[in-house]
Amino acid sequence: CIAGGVGGAILGVFGTQSYMTGGLGIFTLPTFISPEDGITAGFWGAIVSMVVSLIVGFILTYLFGFTKKQTSTETDGTIDKVAASNDDEVIFSPFHGVVMPLQNIDDAAFASGALGEGVAIEPSEGKLFSPVSGTISALFPTNHAVGITADSGAEILIHIGMDTVKLNGEFFSSHIEQGARVEKGQLLIEFNIAEIQKAGYIVTTPVVVTNYDKYSMKKNEVEKIQAGDSLLELGVK
Repeated sequence: CIAGGVGGAILGVFGTQSYMTGGLGIFTLPTFISPEDGITAGFWGAIVSMVVSLIVGFILTYLFGFTKKQTSTETDGTIDKVAASNDDEVIFSPFHGVVMPLQNIDDAAFASGALGEGVAIEPSEGKLFSPVSGTISALFPTNHAVGITADSGAEILIHIGMDTVKLNGEFFSSHIEQGARVEKGQLLIEFNIAEIQKAGYIVTTPVVVTNYDKYSMKKNEVEKIQAGDSLLELGVK
């Protein structure tokens, strides 16, 4: 509660506003991007508040500690500990297109790694397929961005194009809803590349793992890729 209060105070200082509904955790960050002005001080304030809240929470927990009952089952004199754990995961390409380093894109939030680690893809076809089997944890009303939580626990954020939130959903159509179960290779979103580009936007798309700190990551270094090809290989640390 204390850490959350500190984070809330920071949001107030930066005058941070949320412009749409979104998922939980880091998936809320794109909701702080203004449809009119793009990335503002309020967006960076949201990032600072999350980081500070995390640090304050860690320090308070370290200083004052907490107690937690261990859950176990006893069978034939042995104790099997029950614990949730993430598995290794392969993130498949959600597009046909050209792969490029995330650092090369013209978007500071993604290029800096603030929103996650991964790659960017220049789609050659206006179809986004699910890169994993899992659950739609965030689907923005404009249908330009989607968050997926894989069965393994990996959290993937795919943001079609740069500043495309300003299109207010025009040229995008979704085939899924937030909270829906999806399978690898399932068609999630369709978008009109030609019309988006005609409107003055690029369609270079970041594909990032937002909880990447839990994994080691191996990136497919090929330039051209097909939807369903291996894109990122994650290993639990």
